[in-house]
Amino acid sequence: MIDSTRTAVLDRPAAGAAPVPTAPRADDRRGPADRRPLITVLVPAHDEGDRITATLTGLAGQTLPPSRVVVVADNCTDDTVARALAAGAEVLETVGNRDKKAGALNQAWRLRFRRQTVGDRRDADRRRADRRSAAPAAVGSAYAGSERRNPAGGRRGAALRRTLAERRAASSGRPDAVDSDLVLVQDADSQLDPGFLAGAARHVLADDRMGAVGGTFRGDEGGGFVGHLQRNEYARYARDVRRLKGKCLVVTGTAAMFRAATLREISAARLEGRLPAGDGQGGIYDTTVLTEDNELTFAILHLGYRVLSPMECTLVTEVMPTWRDLWNQRLRWKRGAIENCFQYGLTGITWRYWGRQLLTLLGVLVTFLYLGSIGISLATEGALHVQPFWLAVTGLFVVERVVTVRYRGWKRMLAAGLMYELLYDLFLQAVHAKAYLDAALNRERRW
Repeated sequence: MIDSTRTAVLDRPAAGAAPVPTAPRADDRRGPADRRPLITVLVPAHDEGDRITATLTGLAGQTLPPSRVVVVADNCTDDTVARALAAGAEVLETVGNRDKKAGALNQAWRLRFRRQTVGDRRDADRRRADRRSAAPAAVGSAYAGSERRNPAGGRRGAALRRTLAERRAASSGRPDAVDSDLVLVQDADSQLDPGFLAGAARHVLADDRMGAVGGTFRGDEGGGFVGHLQRNEYARYARDVRRLKGKCLVVTGTAAMFRAATLREISAARLEGRLPAGDGQGGIYDTTVLTEDNELTFAILHLGYRVLSPMECTLVTEVMPTWRDLWNQRLRWKRGAIENCFQYGLTGITWRYWGRQLLTLLGVLVTFLYLGSIGISLATEGALHVQPFWLAVTGLFVVERVVTVRYRGWKRMLAAGLMYELLYDLFLQAVHAKAYLDAALNRERRW
C-alpha cells in the first residue's frame, strides 16, 4: 500500500469525461517485433488551466495514440486538475514538491512506473498474471523438484522461477514498463502536431543508442511585438535543425521522448556516481540546476546515447508575453547552460558546448566594442563615419535575417530586411552578458 503522506495523489478521469484516446495495451506475451510501442505521456503543469485542454487535445489528435496520459499537477491553485480530468487524462498531484518541474517529474517517475498506485490500474492480463503468482513458494518448490529430477528441464525450471519472482516484484511495486516502452515528457503550454508521437517513436525504436528524440517548435500567437520576434527566432532555429538533419545540441523541454530503459539507466548512473547526483534519490532530472533539460541532455550524451530533433516532430509552444518575462526566461537558460558546462567539466562531450560559450562571449565583447566605438565617434566628432568593413558586415547581417525567415513567408522576409530585429539581438546580447557576470560572481540564482 502506498503511504499517502509521502507520495502524490493519482486521480482517475472525471466520470463521463471523454477520455484522451489511448492505444490498447499490448499483450506482453507477444514477440518484440509484434509489440506495439506503449507510450506514456507525462505533462508537468503548474496553474495551466487556461492551456491544458489545448495540450490534451493535441495528444488526442496523434496518429499514434499514447497508451496513457498523466498530467502532473504541481502545486496548482487554479482549475488545472479539474480541466485535465474533464478532458479524460489521469492526474497525479505532487506532494511537498519545492523543485518545480524537475521535482514534479521525479515524483511522477517514481509513481507512474508501478503496477499499483492508488487503486488497481492493471489491465486484465496483468491481474490474471498476478493471481497466478499468488502462491509462488509452492510453485517454486515444484519447479525445484523438477530441476532435481531432470537437469535439462532444470534450466527451464530456473527460468520459470525467475519469471515468477519478477511477477512478485512487479506486484509489490517494481516499475511495470518494459525497457522498450516509451515515455514522452511534454510541457503543458505546448501542443503537438499530429505526427509527433509516431515520428518520435519510429526514431527511438529504430536505434538502440537513441537516447532521446525532441522536437522543433513554432511560437504560438500573441505577445505583440516581442512575441513576433520570438516566432522569428524559433523559425530560424527550426531551419538550422532541418539543415543539420535533426542534429541538435539540446533536447528541448517542450516535448521529448525516451525509452524507459534509458531513463532507468540515468537513474542508476546518478545513484552510482557516474552522473551528477541530482536530487540524491535517483531522480531522472537534476533538481539542483537551472536548466534541467540541458543537464539531462548532457547526462544522455555522457552515457553514450545520441539525441535527435527530426523534421517530422513539430509542435507549437507559448511565447513570453513581455520583455520582462523574456529577460527572466533567457537569463535562466543562459546561466543554466554555463553552469552545466562547469558541472560536467571539459569532456569529450562538453568541449563543443564550451566552444559555443566562448564564441558567445566573444560576440558579446565585439558587440559592446562596436557600440562603444560608435558612441565615442559621436561624442568626439559629432558624426558617424561609415567604414567599408562594417558596411559589409551589416549587409551580410541583413541577408541572413531575410533568408532565415523564408519559412514564415515573403512578408516576414521583407520586414526582416528593415533590420528592426537588431534591437532583439542587442537584447539577447545583454542577457548573455548578465548571465556571464552572474555566473562569474556566483550571484544568487532566482527562478
